[in-house]
Amino acid sequence: MRLLVHDYAGHPFQIQLSRELAKMGHEVLHAFAGSLQTPRGDLVKGPTDAASFSVTEVAMDADYTKYKYNFLRRRNMEVAYGKQVAKLIKSWKPDGVISSNTPTEAQEPILRATQELNARFVYWLQDFYSLAVDKLVRKKIPVLGALIGLYYRRMEGRQLRASHRVVAITEDFAPILQEEFAVPASRITAIPNWAPLETLPVCEKDNEWSRSHGLHDKFVYLYTGTLGMKHNPELLLGLAEKFRAQDRVRVVVISEGIGAEWLASQKAAKHLDNLILLPYQDFSAMPRVLASGDVLCAVLEEDAGVFSVPSKVLTYLCAARPLLLAVPQVNLAARIIHQHKAGLTVPPADVPAFLEAAEQLLANPHLAARCAQKAREYAKNTFKIEEIAVKFANIFTN
Repeated sequence: MRLLVHDYAGHPFQIQLSRELAKMGHEVLHAFAGSLQTPRGDLVKGPTDAASFSVTEVAMDADYTKYKYNFLRRRNMEVAYGKQVAKLIKSWKPDGVISSNTPTEAQEPILRATQELNARFVYWLQDFYSLAVDKLVRKKIPVLGALIGLYYRRMEGRQLRASHRVVAITEDFAPILQEEFAVPASRITAIPNWAPLETLPVCEKDNEWSRSHGLHDKFVYLYTGTLGMKHNPELLLGLAEKFRAQDRVRVVVISEGIGAEWLASQKAAKHLDNLILLPYQDFSAMPRVLASGDVLCAVLEEDAGVFSVPSKVLTYLCAARPLLLAVPQVNLAARIIHQHKAGLTVPPADVPAFLEAAEQLLANPHLAARCAQKAREYAKNTFKIEEIAVKFANIFTN
């Protein structure tokens, strides 16, 4: 089968799926957007990849990151990008298309191009983009915002209903798909996200990366990944302020964009030398980066609820380190960590609880070691790419 896997973000586990589908004998083209500020996977074909696997970068306006929070400019760039992907689909002529992490207006021409070829379209639903836009514009533009929100909800609803199948990353999405968007239950398949376990081996804390940043002999709270509208960087700032007098403790944040820029200004204003800010690191260095952390942190705003499952949490689980999460307790990530005892979770608005949990993992190495072991066990038992790829392949034949 000829499959085009489009992942707007270019994240690690989506490209792993494409590689595995190619190994199974399918001809696979993996497409992603250029010029985004986001963690990336290994987006280059390597010598061990199947001959039927290929990768292509689809051009995104180079000013996209500059205008990311300008609604109209961003919209125009996303529409133009979607048309570029549609052109690629029409020229490559796949039997099926999987599209992930794609803004609603960029998704529209992608879906239409797939339909023109009578190919099957699979909407890989990572988040309800239209619901997030609706909430945002209602706050910024009280009256007109409701109409803009309705426009996006209707568009996303049409796309979801027109899909051959909607792959939801959590069962929590099913009621929303059925009630809010009228998607039949028979066209919804839940396949939880994962992390590419084989490329994330457990490393020693004292490694080349940790030494290059002076972290090999420090206790490190590490955050890596997107730090944007759904996150609260004040929690990480509070962590640095709490431990500023303890020379052996560092708070390391690896990110880019609005949240990282805010932290940089606060670091300078408050003279927080223990707060280390770094840009995104190459995915090949990720095992050593994560091993440099003693506690791996993630934050998600209460408004996100069940709508977002941070992929960074799944990557963290591979590293054999305890996790510290400030996320809604109904969120799948919180449920995984709590159920499998892989770390500590607190509500996102409870700063004292977050700092207390951080202190607990510092003061109790036995607890931290148990959480680390449970985290890696969960990843090994769950992130089986061969089984996951079969589930995706079967969608196109059923």
